[in-house]
Amino acid sequence: MERKLAMEQAASLLLGEEQDGEWVVGGVGARRLAREHGTPVYVLDEARLRANCRAYVTALRDTYPNSQAIFASKALCCMATCRLAYDEGMWVDVVSAGEIHTALRAGVPAGALMLHGNNKTREELALAIEAGVGRIGVDNFNDLEWLDALTREAGRRVDVLLRLTPGIEPHTHKAIVTGGVDSKFGFGIPDGTAQAAVRRTLELPGVRLRGLHCHIGSQVMELAPFEQAAHSMMEIAAWMARDCGVSVEELDLGGGLGIRYLPADRPPAIRDYVTTLAGIVRDRAGAARIPLPRLMVEPGRSIVGDAGATLYRIGAIKPIAGIRTYVSVDGGMYENPRPALYQARYEAALAERLREPRRAPVTIAGRCCESGDVLIWETALPEPRPGDLLVIFSTGAYTYSMAGNYNRYPRPPVVFVQDGKARVVVGRETVDDLLSKDVPPA
Repeated sequence: MERKLAMEQAASLLLGEEQDGEWVVGGVGARRLAREHGTPVYVLDEARLRANCRAYVTALRDTYPNSQAIFASKALCCMATCRLAYDEGMWVDVVSAGEIHTALRAGVPAGALMLHGNNKTREELALAIEAGVGRIGVDNFNDLEWLDALTREAGRRVDVLLRLTPGIEPHTHKAIVTGGVDSKFGFGIPDGTAQAAVRRTLELPGVRLRGLHCHIGSQVMELAPFEQAAHSMMEIAAWMARDCGVSVEELDLGGGLGIRYLPADRPPAIRDYVTTLAGIVRDRAGAARIPLPRLMVEPGRSIVGDAGATLYRIGAIKPIAGIRTYVSVDGGMYENPRPALYQARYEAALAERLREPRRAPVTIAGRCCESGDVLIWETALPEPRPGDLLVIFSTGAYTYSMAGNYNRYPRPPVVFVQDGKARVVVGRETVDDLLSKDVPPA
């Protein structure tokens, strides 16, 4: 019976494995992680990170050789992830001066960077030009006018992709829909703004239009919206060739592929996603008799998301008769704001008691001074006890990168695990770090 329970619990694990009732990932157990690195701690399985990168690179190479995978570093931007992605054959997508410098200090060549952002500052664009960033994603006419001025001043020419919004809204949370008509991002295709942007770009001597970019949203769990976006972008490519006499050399179809947050989630496979896009681009280019563009995709969440988990220590437990039981942990919305921001859902387990049967559902609460600081509203666990270790799965994306210091809590460390070894890639913040920028009162 005990073995059967262990098998059932292990089957629900979204990362790692069960060994003698303990959660183990990359050959490193939960107890050791907590002892050596404290809690909370972000844990990343390096082998899975590399496997996810290789899945994209290999699928693109096999189905569409003239291609490039680009890591959307915003999902988890630190030097270790940027360098790992580059070493696995990917470029790196950056959105700020901070992300540019992170990638450069990690040893990623500037030519392998793609700069995005809906409100780039003049200083960020100047940095990109000076550093030699490989591609700049133009999001609006303000970008174009600043690039025109800056390239004239620097006597340089930059390669750009125009970000277009195809008017597609996939079934995901409204906070992470990026390609609809009502969006702060990009030039709209439905209203003709995209066509006006193409014409304006072609007028600027210091701006070389290499191609087009779109991004329809994040955590998308079906292929149909990606297919619609690819068709829409190829229509614009055909129009550019026909009416403007310009070929789209590069077509970046963005990222957004979903991952498993819950055991029941069934996102499309990476190879199916890549093969679908490649087929549409190839077919539409042939039908329009235009050259095949270089195909690019920008995965972020599907690189780091399911490769990560967060380990916590349980503290106070508060049962409310007939309502719920709050199980508080030593983290919360300051280190994972996604549940509070857009009701993200997660799976959890007691990291040292995987063989015990799960009982009535409990609520996993954070320690911030907000009633909305709840990491999981309902999850079944063995009867929790103060001091237990709790692991929440699929937290590799948009946790560390979106973390803050609410209530002046220091951010947790990021630890890579592989082959029985654990290495810190981002150190734990300290109170001194938090106070380092305060100006003492007179």
